[in-house]
Amino acid sequence: MLNNKIPPIIVVLFFALLMALIAHYSVIDFSAFILYLTLSLVIIGCVFCLAGVVSFWLAKTTVNPNKPEQATRLITGGIYRFSRNPMYVGFAFILLGWGIWLSSVWALLCVAGFVAYITVFQIIPEERALDKLFGDEYQQYKNKVKRWL
Repeated sequence: MLNNKIPPIIVVLFFALLMALIAHYSVIDFSAFILYLTLSLVIIGCVFCLAGVVSFWLAKTTVNPNKPEQATRLITGGIYRFSRNPMYVGFAFILLGWGIWLSSVWALLCVAGFVAYITVFQIIPEERALDKLFGDEYQQYKNKVKRWL
């Protein structure tokens, strides 16, 4: 069903490692607020991820991103009123915080790489599966809520 068999958390870890390698060779000295900005972004990311997981848990449906066809319910409330993919938004915020912590503009470009990769190989296939499962209800939801933010 999905084009990608790599779990999204592995993709996040891959991009985090890539960012660290890039940062090692391209250090830029940001100001002292780096720690606070990093912590803020990582906390925001964790809140998005946790809110997404809790919404799935409360609805008693699968949170497994590699088996969207096992979803028993379309979640449209809570954090899902703001983003159709809050967990991936959360991962992007975490990577953004990581890139700032690494003090590398070049490493920050990997966030765009993550967004592009997850969109093509995870989100679009998930959307196809959800469209098959929930049809018009999912189409209406897609018309109201953006894919990312």
